[in-house]
Amino acid sequence: MELLQEIANISGKPGLYRIVKPGRTGVIVESLDDVKKREMVNANAKVSVLKEISIYSEDYNKSTPLSDIFFKIRELHGEKVEIDVKTVSNKDVFSFFEKIMPDYDREKVYHTDVKKIIQWYNLLSKNLPEIFEVKAASEEAEAEK
Repeated sequence: MELLQEIANISGKPGLYRIVKPGRTGVIVESLDDVKKREMVNANAKVSVLKEISIYSEDYNKSTPLSDIFFKIRELHGEKVEIDVKTVSNKDVFSFFEKIMPDYDREKVYHTDVKKIIQWYNLLSKNLPEIFEVKAASEEAEAEK
């Protein structure tokens, strides 16, 4: 899921952004929604690349990469998670996430984190489905060996 290296979340802004090009004063990004708006993000903005995000587990020395979480969601829920993150209860959010990652750290992972993961997954699945096809193709190649 190398394409996640190009996808970022910008603190204080909704949605996800594709990193287009670094500039002198920041980074040029393009929104992953239907608008595809490009803008310059200041160098002091907090930009988190999805490839570098992982989820805490109960094991102190272990965490699970976000890409693994996305593939597990794909495996269990298909192309879209049918949960309305604006109205779902915290209990239902954690019940959903326990099926994805049973050993997540219940003290460090908040319901807002899981809601963000669901939103990001649905956005990526809709606008960048090729991210999930790359993994499927590599798994098929390994199975043939």
